[in-house]
Amino acid sequence: MRTCYEPEETEEFETAKDLLIRRCLTWAEEHGRPADGFMLSAAIDSRHQSRDGRLSHWNADQIRRFLLQWIPRHVVAPRDRLDAAPETLRTLLAYLAATGLRDPRGATPAEADAAIDEAAYQEALDDPYRQSLAKYWAQMALDHGVDPASPKDFDRFRRDIDAGRIQYDQDLLDHLVQARFTEAETLAEERAFAQPPIALPPAAELTEAAARSEIVRQLTALADWVGADGRPLTEAGNLRVADARELAILLATGEEQLQIRSATELPRLTLLLTWAKKLRLLRTSKGRLLRVAKAAPLLRDPEALWRRAFETLFDLGQVITPPATTWQPRSMLTDAFDEILPDVLNSMYGLGTMPMIRLEESVWLACQEYFVFDPAKDERQVDLWRRVVGRDLERTFEILSALGAVELTRGPADELFSSDLDEVDQPLPPDAVERLRTRLAEPDLLLVRLTPLGLRAVRDRLLAEGRDAPLIGEMSTAPPAELLGVLAQHYDPESTVTELEGWLSHPGQDLAALVQSIRDCPFRTRAAAMLATLIEALPDGHSLLRDLRHDPVLGPVALSYLVDGGELAPESLSEREHLLFGAESFLVLLELGGPEAVIEQLREMAGKNAYGIVEALLSSGHGDTTGLAELRTLVAEPLRATRTHPLRLAPTAAPGARGRRKSSDKKWKR
Repeated sequence: MRTCYEPEETEEFETAKDLLIRRCLTWAEEHGRPADGFMLSAAIDSRHQSRDGRLSHWNADQIRRFLLQWIPRHVVAPRDRLDAAPETLRTLLAYLAATGLRDPRGATPAEADAAIDEAAYQEALDDPYRQSLAKYWAQMALDHGVDPASPKDFDRFRRDIDAGRIQYDQDLLDHLVQARFTEAETLAEERAFAQPPIALPPAAELTEAAARSEIVRQLTALADWVGADGRPLTEAGNLRVADARELAILLATGEEQLQIRSATELPRLTLLLTWAKKLRLLRTSKGRLLRVAKAAPLLRDPEALWRRAFETLFDLGQVITPPATTWQPRSMLTDAFDEILPDVLNSMYGLGTMPMIRLEESVWLACQEYFVFDPAKDERQVDLWRRVVGRDLERTFEILSALGAVELTRGPADELFSSDLDEVDQPLPPDAVERLRTRLAEPDLLLVRLTPLGLRAVRDRLLAEGRDAPLIGEMSTAPPAELLGVLAQHYDPESTVTELEGWLSHPGQDLAALVQSIRDCPFRTRAAAMLATLIEALPDGHSLLRDLRHDPVLGPVALSYLVDGGELAPESLSEREHLLFGAESFLVLLELGGPEAVIEQLREMAGKNAYGIVEALLSSGHGDTTGLAELRTLVAEPLRATRTHPLRLAPTAAPGARGRRKSSDKKWKR
């Protein structure tokens, strides 16, 4: 049971959604909790059509998105079903927690309950301006007893509208029509690339690094220089030249010897002054530059000041990338600075040291998406624009380096950054590929990487955007089932080992708890993934796997792993093991393909005698009582009518057995 599917995995997602809904409805009935299958489907769809697509990761933002935006905008249903959505969501989140499916990096059950309680759901539901145009008509049709999914009935409804037999709010309709062209028609978000897990040093080290930041020191010194009484400004609102020179020396900007007629001709000092105003450290009033009294706590907290300075940097494109001379136009990077720079930092995230030239080519390609021009008309002009973009990107990274967000070094580039230049689906144009091929061979390139401070800051932005950005150590006290579930889906092998070692180092968290969590997992595919993750991460994992072969619950999972991995020959299995192995295979197929896939497979194997195989599977003694109950209800009962006579399941017919197959046999899908 995966809880994350790519947008193009439509069939896989729908099968998993059906499985999750029917299991949740059964659990809700057993525990006396309210649940509506239609609303469960809407909740799962809202998470699938999101930035990260994690079906089991819910926090307060995602809960509000579903209740206050998704349902009011998209979901068409009778009012009583809409009113019940919060309680259905509460049941879904409780089920995820009870079965170990919950992503521990989201809200705790208590936090989720509080978020549902605090959401102004009824107010959002009553606001007609929150709905989309499509929902407006579909909901109106439903409210008038018309099935919106029936073309014939809906056409009759439209004729009634045109004839004036059904009244509607013209002002509201006009607003929704206008909103359709000015706002996003759907809340479905573009899926973002999954980010690799990263490690960060202890918080104390990050605090010390922020205090050492050159920009933090300069901003603090600038505020101190302005003082309680402030500093006079010229009639144009600038610092006097003498004050600017004094300040340049104090802040060590290296500009004190420049011949200037205005303080604005000192670009680094101008940047710091603009930055301080953006941060609300300084303000101007009545011809003076003044310190903002309320900023005193921020100035006493270097780490908080660093974080705020990083966030405001994206709004400083015009002062970071000014024209080299007054007669030159602005850089192409300037106008798209606040959109391109975050993408650049995201692309660096988790990749270590990168050559600046590789980033320059990517940024130049991105700039061309914001501006329309014909490269063939003036090659020299286009080449100049490209060089200016490269220069401004380098200047931006110098500022980031002074802040302490990146580290700049020089040396040869890693072969990784030239290894993809010959790929057929190369996104870079041929001229960029040739430039990179030449430049990346140079021994002394400008290299850049995110510092730990930079990594943390970029990760904070990724999380704020709803993206998945794993941090090694963040699940150090997570429940074992939730830990293994996340590791199996979102962590690479190396990071899995590190995270698992950290988890096991905590008192009371041991291997036995991890194994028991796999035993308790009610989903065969998830249990297999959890076991595989554990086995591959442990130094003696395969020894544990062999021991689990005879486990009353995990034996079938272990057998499947050993047989599929070639460590155990099918013919060496006992008759009982063959039966358990077959039951495991069909239960896996039930989860992955649904009841129809199981019935089809059984009929291809045994025709009208397929029910006999199901009888044998149901009496196999397999420990998955939930799966066997579904196999009985969803597969055995439909097959019962076609039964002709009992049929024993012979050991040689076990699904997945290695050996000769008839040409008509199909390979098992796992």
